[in-house]
Amino acid sequence: MISVTGASGHLGRLVVTGLLDAGVPAAEVVAVVRTPDKVADLSARGVQVRQADYSDAAALETALQGTDRLLLVSGSEVGQRVAQHTNVLQAAKAAGVGLLVYTSASKADDTPLPLAPEHVATERLIADFGIPAVVLRNNWYLENYDQQIAQAAQTGSLTGSSGSGRIAAATRADYAAAAVAVLTAGSPATGVLELGGDDAFTLADLAAAVATAAGREVTYTDLTADQHVQALLDAGLPEGTAHFVVGLDQAIARGALDTGSTALSELIERPTTPLSTYVQGVLSS
Repeated sequence: MISVTGASGHLGRLVVTGLLDAGVPAAEVVAVVRTPDKVADLSARGVQVRQADYSDAAALETALQGTDRLLLVSGSEVGQRVAQHTNVLQAAKAAGVGLLVYTSASKADDTPLPLAPEHVATERLIADFGIPAVVLRNNWYLENYDQQIAQAAQTGSLTGSSGSGRIAAATRADYAAAAVAVLTAGSPATGVLELGGDDAFTLADLAAAVATAAGREVTYTDLTADQHVQALLDAGLPEGTAHFVVGLDQAIARGALDTGSTALSELIERPTTPLSTYVQGVLSS
């Protein structure tokens, strides 16, 4: 049996449907969710839906019973994830899970990304629990840039503070396909995989892709960190959020998302979604 946590989220849902498309019988797929009503469509397809919250250790232990392989989609509550992931790992250990797949962050053990420490802590916990595991260090999602793509097409301007830092982003569908490939492999090799798009890009490259798709000039303006924070405050973002966003850009400037890895396309046995294709899709929707 294959269980997927966070199955009502964007990535988890794609993995569940991907498992079904790959031929895994619906009765052998478990969608672990906080709110079962959100996955009524998956239940209608025969998927087992089990309710559990990452903070509810007892519910998790019940939900993971009978699980052979587990995808732990990292939690979204920053600051609480280590404790929540510990609950999942304890339940997985109790259930005798034979393979754990975890969605971590790019270069988690060697990066200035502010999100990395919780991922590193989880990776260490997985090792401590002794569960055979594949750690999928997912790079940025292209979906992260949807709003900026639309705004740039309208205004002709894109701003940031990531300099010439390159971003090896891919789509959620690409990363979901990787998880499906690991979960359905005959004998998946355990270890860490750095996953990302085949062709890393800068924000200037993103502006150029938007210009081509929108048929208008789009310029990228690289700001200092202080200028970027002020621009975000002027746009109405809370101060904490503004500093967080700028911190991400500053990490990108230092190479946090430039892995040079082709492991994702090798795993899914096709090229990752090109930036130009993705931008055109956003602007056409």
